[in-house]
Amino acid sequence: MLQLLIVDDETHAVEGIKSGVNWKKLGISSVFSAFTVKQAKEVFDSERIDIMLCDIEMPQASGLELTEWVNEKFPQTLTIFLTCHADFKYAKQALQLGSIDYILKPIPFTELENTIQKAIDKIQKDSELAQFSQYGQFWFQHQPMLIERFWMDLIHQAIPPVAEAVRNAAAERNIPYDEAMTVIPVLLSVQRWHKTLTLREEKIMEYALKNAAEELMIGNKQNGQIIALDSGRLLAILPADSHAEFEVRLKSKCERYIEACGQYFYCDLSCYIGSPVHGQGMYAMVNQLRAAERRNVAYNNKVFQIANFHVESSHHELPNMGVWAVMLKEGEFTKVLQEATTYLEQKVQQDRLDANLLQLFYQDFQQMMYVALQNKGIQAHQLFSDPVSLTFAETATRSVTNLVSWMNHTIGRAVECLSNIAQSESVVHRVISYIQRHIAEDLSREDIANHVFLNPDYLTRIFKKETGLAISDYLFQERLKLAQELLIKTEMPISAVASHVGYANFSHFSRMFKKHTDMNPNEYRQQYQQGEPSV
Repeated sequence: MLQLLIVDDETHAVEGIKSGVNWKKLGISSVFSAFTVKQAKEVFDSERIDIMLCDIEMPQASGLELTEWVNEKFPQTLTIFLTCHADFKYAKQALQLGSIDYILKPIPFTELENTIQKAIDKIQKDSELAQFSQYGQFWFQHQPMLIERFWMDLIHQAIPPVAEAVRNAAAERNIPYDEAMTVIPVLLSVQRWHKTLTLREEKIMEYALKNAAEELMIGNKQNGQIIALDSGRLLAILPADSHAEFEVRLKSKCERYIEACGQYFYCDLSCYIGSPVHGQGMYAMVNQLRAAERRNVAYNNKVFQIANFHVESSHHELPNMGVWAVMLKEGEFTKVLQEATTYLEQKVQQDRLDANLLQLFYQDFQQMMYVALQNKGIQAHQLFSDPVSLTFAETATRSVTNLVSWMNHTIGRAVECLSNIAQSESVVHRVISYIQRHIAEDLSREDIANHVFLNPDYLTRIFKKETGLAISDYLFQERLKLAQELLIKTEMPISAVASHVGYANFSHFSRMFKKHTDMNPNEYRQQYQQGEPSV
């Protein structure tokens, strides 16, 4: 008989599930409950739990954290998530591809019973598979966390890539190992997410990606293993098969997985299939797969086989950007963008775009753009230091898709800024408006220039040409006018007037005021009160 644990911080929810489900019909002999993660761990320490119903949002620690602990300590336990957050509907779809489910509260008991039945069916199938004596099946099903640690140590060279060292490491860990056995590693790499995800949402999606890979690439026989390498990367380890149709079937599985990822997980993802290796060859083969992933800058959502992966070197085929530089000088930004995009597309079609060429192209194009902007008085760091621009720049060389997005963003920002500069009157009006809004602040010429993304000297020239005044003189003039009005029309203390027009130092304000009016602020106010004209 099977035992089940309900973990939820809401007492009424736990009692509702206990009373609403026909446990006897399902074959569940014991139902335990816990209201905190700590209590749940205590139950696991004292009882064998086959299925866990777990709420995600709980105080102190989340259901996801508890599940990670359970998977490590009690990997035979199956988990079904419960939550009241409907915005994770896509996560529900993702998790349904795996062997566990994701149910929204309020919980329909019929749906819950069906889900528990699916978990029970999986437990029974796993139990049947455990009885098989074939070595390959035993290898992947026996102590899965220990086996995963063994593979990770091979991949990171904690176990030397030598046959004897691998054999000894397996013996020390009591892991059955046959030197004749070969496996095929497959690297599954997310290239980009099509939705903006929080870190927590991204972790949920990666968890779902792993479940989907287990379902679609390994299947019910559990003859293989999926390992999380790092952010956005999984490694499928499958037993090698000499059958003629094996490679065709494996490629087909990868294609179905890529299609599912695009449909349910809103991401681009490519698969890199390695060649059969013995245990000691795992480190070198995974390195080859990672290198292939880095070199793939041209294609999205594609299956690559390492034996056939090749991108012809093309580092001497950079375009003549000197012509583009002249075009930029003449303001032909859109035309340069079109020609640059066409060049990259042609390289992809010719299968001659590798990571090296993409990096060189990016560096030269960036230099050309910055020189063109500098010649027009624009400081690039002011125009492209916002978070969105920095994100585009950070990912530009990961793929041709990202590079084209970066070029579109960069040129779009430049064209917008240059359009404002071309209409110098509008730039001057923006500066005047900015001064009026921030006149009480400690403004500098550099602060004002940063607001319109221009070099301070260049801005001073066009401002003086339009107004006849330097920016600093105009700023002081406006402050003086405002101070005079406040002294005449209000009873504000003179120190408050000084602060309101941007002078933190009262003495300095008084000196400057007297220098330009021949009266100190108090004398000016008294003279107005006596009916004399202000100056």
